[in-house]
This record gives sequence, C-alpha cells and structure tokens, in this order.
Amino acid sequence: MSLETLWLALLGLLLAGYFVLGGYDYGVQMLHPYLGDDRPDGDIGDGGSGGRGGGRNAALDAIAPFFLGNEVWLVAFAGVLFGAFPHLEGALLSGLYPLIVAILVGLVLGNAAIQLRGRARGPRGRRYWDALIVFGGALPALCWGLVIGLLLHGVPRRPDGSFHIGFDEVSSPFVLACGVTTALLFAAHGAGFVALRSMPELAARARHLARSLLAGVAAVGSLALLLTLFGAGASMTNRATSAAVAALLVTALATAWRAFAHGHRIRAFASTCCATALPVLLVGAGHHPYLLISSAGSGLTVDHAVTDEATLKILSVFGVLVVPMILVYQSWSWWAFRGRTGRRHPSYF
Repeated sequence: MSLETLWLALLGLLLAGYFVLGGYDYGVQMLHPYLGDDRPDGDIGDGGSGGRGGGRNAALDAIAPFFLGNEVWLVAFAGVLFGAFPHLEGALLSGLYPLIVAILVGLVLGNAAIQLRGRARGPRGRRYWDALIVFGGALPALCWGLVIGLLLHGVPRRPDGSFHIGFDEVSSPFVLACGVTTALLFAAHGAGFVALRSMPELAARARHLARSLLAGVAAVGSLALLLTLFGAGASMTNRATSAAVAALLVTALATAWRAFAHGHRIRAFASTCCATALPVLLVGAGHHPYLLISSAGSGLTVDHAVTDEATLKILSVFGVLVVPMILVYQSWSWWAFRGRTGRRHPSYF
C-alpha cells in the first residue's frame, strides 16, 4: 500500500471519527431542551445531584467530559488536509467557505454556551443559553450534512479550475435533504449517547426520542435516494461500491431502531456510530479516485490533490507519533469517565 493511499485512509478515518464523536455532541445539544424538566438549581434530578439542577443538565453531563476533547479529531483532520493534500484544501475550503465558517461559528457558540449556562442567575438567563446550545449543535450538524450533499452531488467548477458554490447549489432539494438527514442522524446519535450514559428514567426518554428521530432519518433519506434514482441527486463514480455502502447505512439504521425499541443501549449506540461514520465512506469510496467531483463532469483526483512523496515521508514520522497519542487519550478519557452520570460522576456544570 502506497503512502498516498495510507494518508487518504487516515484523512477519511479522522473525519469519520469526528462525525462519530462530534456527532453525539451536536445531537445532545440539539436535544437538550427535550431531555429534562429544567428543575431549579439545587434540586436532585435523575442524572444530576446537588448544585446544578436536574434533567437538562443530566443530558449535558453525558457529554461534559468529552465534548472539548472530541474537537481534537477535527483539528487532526484539518492538519492532515493542509499537510498531505494541500491542493484539496485549497479547492475545498475556498469552495465551501460559507459552510465552513458557519460550522466554526456553531462550534464556538455551542461550546461557550454549554460552559456559561451554569452561570445564569435565573430561568430567563438559562433559556438564553439553552437557545445558543441548541443553535450551536444544529448549525454545524446541518452544515456538515450540506457539505456531504454537495460532495455527493458535485460542486460547480470555474474555468480557472477552482470550485465554487452559491445559493442555488446549497438550496437544491438533494443537498437540503442530505443536510436535514444528517442533522436528524446526529440528533438520534446524541439520544443514543444520553441513553448510554444517563440514569434509567432519562435514558428511557432518550431511547423513545431516538426512535422517532430515526424514523425521520429514514423518511428524509428516502427522498434523497429517490432524487438520486431520478438523476437529480448524487453523481457517483463507483455505483456498485456506493450501493453497498448505502445498504450498510440502511442496515445500521434499522439495527439501531430495533435496538432502541428493545432497550439494548450499547448495541443501539454502536449502530448509530456506524451510521454516522458511513457517509464519509460513501463519499470517499463512491468517488474514488476523485476527491472532488464537478457537476460539469470533471473533478480533482487523488494524484492531483496529494503533496509530493518526500513531504509524505516527513509527515509520516509525525503521524506515527501523533495518531496513537490521540487514540490513547480518547481511550483513557472513556475509561476514566465510564459509567452512567449521577453515580460516579454526579454533575459537571
């Protein structure tokens, strides 16, 4: 296997990892108002005790030890993109600039609101921060879905070779369907994480909500599939591979729905993890050897996007050191904060 292929696989792995880990952060933020009763400060809820209130904080407590650490995967993805695929970075970030900025705005607002909500001195202040928490989860989730939709459909290419998107491309039915589907999928993934981490009463509400959200994923995702079948959706280079990945995605969603229905929280969360990672594989495997395709029929191939081999060898030295450190850190944090909130770790905010 060549260095080029290894770095391409690492790029996809880091983005898929961020979708899995950052996806449940977004999901919990979006579902924050629906997973609690907003008891006054000092009440002891199902997932919180003493000090910071009940159900709503219990949902946030589920992601509290992880949500800032999960951003490391996005930083690592950006680093690989800049270092190993500079031509892709130039084309991708310039073409998708409005959506990238919206994602970053949502990240900043959401992270700040989660940490500042506990400083609110009354219900009105908490409602203000609650709105920002929801917005900070929904905006990146929707925008990542729009990015996936644009990459699947194809991005317009200018005569000078640069890629560019406008309002017409973002507002196309297929791209909007991908955006809504991804947002609903991240929300269901977040509900699965709350069910995994929270006390039984809150976990039961999260499981019920996850089933409804997965039904929404199936409905809107079916619209995207129909648009593709009628020639107004995804433009796939490798149709057989794309169909196989799409079948895996449907299987993961069906398994998650069944697991939520029967109360199998670990199986359900594992299934939503697979479902949130598979869109990255769908883009990568479905378009190979292209990294970006154009709606006009041309695209940017791996050979044209990757840096020279000497640079890849230098980067490989750092990759061998940095990637295992990220994996060890994430494994340690999951082990250190294992178990349901409210038992070993009563409250974080």
